[in-house]
Amino acid sequence: MARFSRIKACQVMAETGMVPVFYHSDLETSKQVLKACYNGGVRAFEFTNRGDFAHEIFGELNKWAAKECPDMILGIGSIVDAGTASLFLQLGANFVVGPLLNPDIFKVCNRRQVAYIPGCGSVSEVGYAQELGAEVVKVFPGDVVGPAFVKGIKAPMPWSNLMVTGGVTPTEENLNKWFGAGVTSVGMGSNLFPKEVIAAKEWDKITQLCKDALEIIAKAKNK
Repeated sequence: MARFSRIKACQVMAETGMVPVFYHSDLETSKQVLKACYNGGVRAFEFTNRGDFAHEIFGELNKWAAKECPDMILGIGSIVDAGTASLFLQLGANFVVGPLLNPDIFKVCNRRQVAYIPGCGSVSEVGYAQELGAEVVKVFPGDVVGPAFVKGIKAPMPWSNLMVTGGVTPTEENLNKWFGAGVTSVGMGSNLFPKEVIAAKEWDKITQLCKDALEIIAKAKNK
């Protein structure tokens, strides 16, 4: 069962403006990365369903986070079907993210009052997701559609809360473009977790990357 309501999850995403996106097959590495992000000010984190037995890693990580990072809202990403969504909801996922829009996932998540953030690449998909109850819609892939797509949606649909994933980097130039276009938050993966940093277990560097990114985002949102 989710520890945080879907409204709380969406509010935190909007307040902080960033959701790290991460997967690793090693539980201890996942713990250290989650803790590093937490120390850097992150309060919503997307662990992705990218490998075999990912649900086992997620279940243990979520139990650990409840004790060691009590204010962290941990969700699951890369979900494409209702059955998999149900599995992770049973393991306490606080929100569910996908690369596509699947109406069946809405049924599962809405029944549990857990936020489902579907991936959309067209105005019609964004509108359909909102019709089905999405508080936040994921714009994906961000590096394909670009900031102009976000700006185009916000003009006729200013109520849209959009989280872009793909093509987001923790730089002032990149983040200013996205938030200037009107995104509510960004999902950031590999650019926040350099492979060499993970390999060297330099967790403090991840903490600093998170702090720097959140600082840039806070300024961008106030422009």
